[in-house]
Amino acid sequence: MGFDAQFLGVTAPMPRPVPGPETAECVDLAYVHFSVLLDPVRRFARVTGVNVDGAALLDLARGGDEWRLDDRVPADWQAGPAVYAANDLDRGHLVRRRDPVWGEPAVAARANADTFHYTNAAPQAAGFNQSKELWLGLEDHVLAYAETTAQRLSVFTAPVLGADDPEYRGIRVPLQFWKVVAWNTAGELAATAFVLDQSPLVDTSELREPGAEDARAVPPLGPFRTFQVPVSAVAELASLDMPELVAADILPPTVAAAGWRRLEVPGDVLLPG
Repeated sequence: MGFDAQFLGVTAPMPRPVPGPETAECVDLAYVHFSVLLDPVRRFARVTGVNVDGAALLDLARGGDEWRLDDRVPADWQAGPAVYAANDLDRGHLVRRRDPVWGEPAVAARANADTFHYTNAAPQAAGFNQSKELWLGLEDHVLAYAETTAQRLSVFTAPVLGADDPEYRGIRVPLQFWKVVAWNTAGELAATAFVLDQSPLVDTSELREPGAEDARAVPPLGPFRTFQVPVSAVAELASLDMPELVAADILPPTVAAAGWRRLEVPGDVLLPG
């Protein structure tokens, strides 16, 4: 149960929130082959971490999308079904459904079901979750690269829980998501990071007065734009401590200094070699 920091054969621990007066006490929740660090105030994950064994993945049916609350923590610590009812928001998996689905069939089936906990979801505009092939395919692209070594990945994903996220049905809707992918290359930890923005597509109009304008500034990334970024940029953006992953960043300093790299297709991802 839970994320294994030694899964790659080199240490790749889960990122942790940077302590501070505004930082909530998060709760570690272990599932089959992955873990969720839940922020009970924001009611979403600050971090998720999953171990992916590319050589042992099983192709299981998705099932009936039976999302459920985790009864190990209070219901009001989780963004449950009311957030997603009668609107254009999807329950977006943070740990992808297929990532932990490996090993013995019974274990893989439990992992598949575990991904349908609300603790592993965040509201995503419908187009973001269903149409953005690039974001959903990034791990597959890196896994294909990693197959030349250990065929294993550790993947960390979460929403950016920003202070300016718009209020909606008792929660604040995250506008950006981040992902850090780590693997073992010749006995050394390697990592790369990505950010995606959904802000122009999130509709919280039911909370506005009729005729009122949305004064929230739209971030400059634009809808569905995906970037490969320095791992240190994710650490700063999400207020997380991840020194091992920052040190393992495969982006050359000259590329990192040039700014975020916009991706159009998986082949745009910069990998060593």
